[in-house]
Parts: sequence; C-alpha cells; structure tokens
Amino acid sequence: MFFIIGFIVFVVLAVALTYNNLVGARNAVENAFGTIDVMLKKRYDLLPNLVEVAKRYMKHEQQIFTDLASLRAQATTAAISSDQKVHLENQISGLMKNLMVSVENYPELKASEQFVMLQRSWNETEEQISAARRAFNAAVTQYNNAVDKFPSNLFASMFNFKRKEVFVIAETERQNINAKALFNS
Repeated sequence: MFFIIGFIVFVVLAVALTYNNLVGARNAVENAFGTIDVMLKKRYDLLPNLVEVAKRYMKHEQQIFTDLASLRAQATTAAISSDQKVHLENQISGLMKNLMVSVENYPELKASEQFVMLQRSWNETEEQISAARRAFNAAVTQYNNAVDKFPSNLFASMFNFKRKEVFVIAETERQNINAKALFNS
C-alpha cells in the first residue's frame, strides 16, 4: 500500500517538476524576446531617420528602402507571432547590411554629420540587438532541449509545448571574407 502511494506521489512530483521546468524555460524565452523587442523598437525608431538621410544621396537604391519600409511595417504589427517576427528580423538585418554596403559608394553621404551620428546610433543599437539575440538563442536552445529531451518531451507534447525558432544569420554572412579582395576594391 505504501509502495503504491509512494509511486503515485513520485509520478505527481515528476510531472509537476517537469511541467514547471517547461513553463520556466518558455517564460525565459518570452523574457529574452521582450528584451529583443525593446531593442527592435529602438531600431524601428532609428531606421526611418537613417533611411531618410540616405535617400537624399542614393536615389537609385530605391528598392532597398521600399523593402525595408515594408518589412518594418510587417514587423511592427501586433498580430504576428514571435517566430514570424524572428523571420522578419532576419530579413531586415540582411537588407541593412546591403544598405551599409551601398553607402560605401557615397563619400558625401559618409561625410554627412547627421548620417555619421545616425550610423553610430545604428551600430550601438545593432550591438545591443546582437547581445539580446544571443541571450534569446540561449533561452530558446534551453527551452527546445526541454521540449525534445526524454522524459520532458512526453509532457511537452501532452501540454502542447512547441519548439521555438532561433535567430540565424544569412548564408552569405557565413562565408569566409577575402581580405585581399577588400583591399583591392
């Protein structure tokens, strides 16, 4: 009789601890994503100013500006999921890299005091976003491990805990940099 009661108590405790671990991991992901949201809000506020200054100089790069505005509008919509927002942010980061590469072709733009100030703010914001993304990815990895590992995976599926998407970099950014080509261009 004591064995049966002890076994039932053990199972109830195991389920409760596993569930609480999953909830804690999910909340850590949401907290980390909230930090990213704060940094992204800063980026969204800075982005129109940066684009407006650059537009004055770069008339023919209009497609980059159009795409950035469209992605920014989608990302600031409250009705999107965190996974959708992660996907949009990955796209925005890629476009911003293209914009900064295009800026290199405009010496008068690079010399503009307003643009230099905006670029410094942008760099600081991107560094903060990068740090927040690392914390987010760590929290997502811990959460995904809890969702995937046995025996918590049994309870994760039972309580509808789903894997989360991590922030990734574009494939082109993973390639080695050819320093010789940079100095020759």
